[in-house]
Amino acid sequence: MSRILIVDDEPAIGWSLKEILADEGHEVAVAADIPRAVATAGQMAPDAILLDVRLGDQDGIRSLPEIRAAAGPVPVVVMTAFGDLDTAVRAVQAGSFDYLVKPFDLERVREVVARALADRGPQAAPSPEPAPAAELVGSSPPMQEVFKQVALVAASDLPVLVTGPTGTGKEVVARAIHAHSARCGKPLVTTNLAALAPGVIESELFGHAAGSFTGAAAARPGLFELADEGTIFLDEIGEAPPDVQVKLLRVLEAGEVTRVGEATARPVNVRVIAATNRDLAAMLGAGSFRPDLFHRLNVFPITMPPLVDRPTDIEPLARHFLARHAAGRPLPTLAPEFLAALRGRSWPGNVRELKHAIEYAAVVARAGTLRPEHLPRQEPAAATPGRSDLAAAAARLGSAVKEWSAAARRELAALPEPDLHHRAVQLVEGTLLREALAHTGGNRTAAAKLLGLDRATLRTKLRALGIDD
Repeated sequence: MSRILIVDDEPAIGWSLKEILADEGHEVAVAADIPRAVATAGQMAPDAILLDVRLGDQDGIRSLPEIRAAAGPVPVVVMTAFGDLDTAVRAVQAGSFDYLVKPFDLERVREVVARALADRGPQAAPSPEPAPAAELVGSSPPMQEVFKQVALVAASDLPVLVTGPTGTGKEVVARAIHAHSARCGKPLVTTNLAALAPGVIESELFGHAAGSFTGAAAARPGLFELADEGTIFLDEIGEAPPDVQVKLLRVLEAGEVTRVGEATARPVNVRVIAATNRDLAAMLGAGSFRPDLFHRLNVFPITMPPLVDRPTDIEPLARHFLARHAAGRPLPTLAPEFLAALRGRSWPGNVRELKHAIEYAAVVARAGTLRPEHLPRQEPAAATPGRSDLAAAAARLGSAVKEWSAAARRELAALPEPDLHHRAVQLVEGTLLREALAHTGGNRTAAAKLLGLDRATLRTKLRALGIDD
């Protein structure tokens, strides 16, 4: 039996958590504020703590050293109703084991607590609070997962590969990682490889010697040298020519660059974040992207969700962009029908398109109330991209099933009952369930709703497929 301390000033939440964890056989105590949490921790010596961030006028994360002084180095799971990047970073840098966003699935609570108890050990000491975050906005489950990944990887120097459709905010993720890293006071250099002519990419990235080519009147450092001790963001990495891919691999492996026209390598200490909206895995198969470079970049992958997968973030994003556009001037009012119109659009250009639409509407409304007629006209062809995307994906799935079926017939022909239908269903269903859980940030209730299943059926299927954890 393990001892668990819950620190939350909402009686209903404290009671619910106590009941579900007591049913698991744990000894559970609840404290509604920091002084009582400290006193209880000293008395019961908990094996794990669930800590709310907002406790009246107290901040749970700020109070973590005080609680740890009484409880010792136990795993702490932070709980919050205001999930954002800053909270995620503060929680990770304060040494929390994990964090949960309210309202949370009680099954998810069981899983996190079980992992915390199984992984008990000394926790990281709190570090200074981070600088203001780059502007990642959203409270949807997919964005909560992005916040958590940014918070985890920011403290390291690992290469990061950010993927996702155009306009989802991949550069904003790179800026957030840099802002919360130990390199935040050093340069952040960004470049888009698709915007560079093939003949100048190598010179731009790695520099050149004087006279190395026509027009090179003087020696010049490349972007990697300018980013020394800091971070470089390589957008559209899939556009890198083969010879540049070789040199990028050299930078990642050896930490050195060679200017065009020189033979001597120069050491650089640069954290690399790359991004693409292309399918690099498909490019590997086609031979247009080096597998060794892909695996060097893909050490810590982050996938940015399209706006269609995070509809609850549309209103906060709209208000955020409007506040930035107003730049200190009085904020216009957003009419309910304007917000409804925003939610009704498909946004094929994702967050970038939403930003431009809000700025356009603010100019047209001339400081008045923003209404649907102030939005830019959406081209009919762009109004239903999801359907064409879905049809294209269905065609690819059909081709993949045909390919799998042919391979399965060849390899399983000797079996008395190859059972291809069962094997295919298991393969597709397992992938579908994992994707649904990833999309909802592990929230099983939301995943079941997305899949059109009841929660008990989802739980049964997960266990049958061996992915219950």
